[in-house]
Amino acid sequence: MHLVVVESPAKAKTINKYLGANYDVVASFGHVRDLPSKDGSVRPDDDFAMVWEADSKGAARIRDIAERVKNADSLILATDPDREGEAISWHLLEALKSRKVLKDKAVSRVTFNAITKDSVLAAMANPRQIDQELVDAYLARRALDYLVGFNLSPVLWRKLPGSRSAGRVQSVALRLVVEREMEIERFKAREYWTVSAQAKAQIGAAFEARLVSLDGKKLDKFDLPDATSAEAAKAAVMAGSYTVASLEAKPLKRSPAPPFTTSTLQQEASRKLGFNAQRTMQVAQRLYEGVDIGGETVGLITYMRTDGVAMDQAAIMQCRAVIGDRFGSEYVPEKPRYYSSKAKNAQEAHEAIRPTDPNRHPSKMRLEADMAKLYDLIWKRAIASQMEQAIVERTTIDLVDANGRAGLRATGQVVLFDGFFALYQEGRDDEEDED
Repeated sequence: MHLVVVESPAKAKTINKYLGANYDVVASFGHVRDLPSKDGSVRPDDDFAMVWEADSKGAARIRDIAERVKNADSLILATDPDREGEAISWHLLEALKSRKVLKDKAVSRVTFNAITKDSVLAAMANPRQIDQELVDAYLARRALDYLVGFNLSPVLWRKLPGSRSAGRVQSVALRLVVEREMEIERFKAREYWTVSAQAKAQIGAAFEARLVSLDGKKLDKFDLPDATSAEAAKAAVMAGSYTVASLEAKPLKRSPAPPFTTSTLQQEASRKLGFNAQRTMQVAQRLYEGVDIGGETVGLITYMRTDGVAMDQAAIMQCRAVIGDRFGSEYVPEKPRYYSSKAKNAQEAHEAIRPTDPNRHPSKMRLEADMAKLYDLIWKRAIASQMEQAIVERTTIDLVDANGRAGLRATGQVVLFDGFFALYQEGRDDEEDED
């Protein structure tokens, strides 16, 4: 009999089904110990020694797991595959050691990026030891939380009655807000005007062209600073007779965005679904933990806390097969697309957020409204990331006044091949922002 410890009770039931009768799967319900909120919990002068304490709920969970360990041949720590998950496993191991219930029992650590039978069984076949570097990173963060917060919070309470706490995150966030506010206060508003015209050739539809030069001078952003100068420019445009000075058509290729990370998922869910970050992560957690499909609970997406944009090779091949079936071979690139993060210091320890099985089309899934919307977004983004580029033709037309006073420019584009546009286009915070 092997005892397996996970974080969530929902996952415990599912994983127990996958592993069978020789495994007892129990949930820790998250952290079981923490630093008590009193002076001396972290001692910088004693090599940053830390005192850990379990509250009543944590102590009860430790007792329950300790009793189960006594009847098990081995202990498998299968908490989440991130730093906090590693820390929870470490805390459990330390607490069980102090109770002296492990004796000579084998202890191992496993992680899985998706709650599917294949992922869980593969993880069990490849156990490892607790990653001490991840634990040390957690300890450093927790000590900093305590040392900064314990010293700073009382000052905040005295100066700003009603304030709750301060710490390493809140303090830096406050500084960013203050610096941004000071930037806003320093900003000097400047008025500027633009002039555009509806142009029409002898044949074809009308199109918009904007004034880009006046009296032989290229117009910069603030060259029309008031209504008077704008009216004068308008009069000059209206008085002109225009011919096409140049016409340039350029084919451009657009590549799809990579699959979601935690931050890009939150941004896109906000733009397209109106979800705040908390709502997004709660729904993603439910998709990760799984839904009932044919009497079996199956995780629909991979782990949702990640800064990685890479996908598993098998998943890439599945995505390419789905694209070929649904859109045709011309939408499948000659070679698979591989992504890597451009962010500095990105750990990329986990896969991007993707469907555990790309063949599970959103239209076939019976999900609650929020889960259906978020799953649809994740599925489309992941599939589109492996689709062929879109090809567009951008045309620029320069019109000149016969008198040489005004110059107008019009730009437009047409899609020659829609590629990944056929499925998905990344949202933008400001549709008018061309930067």
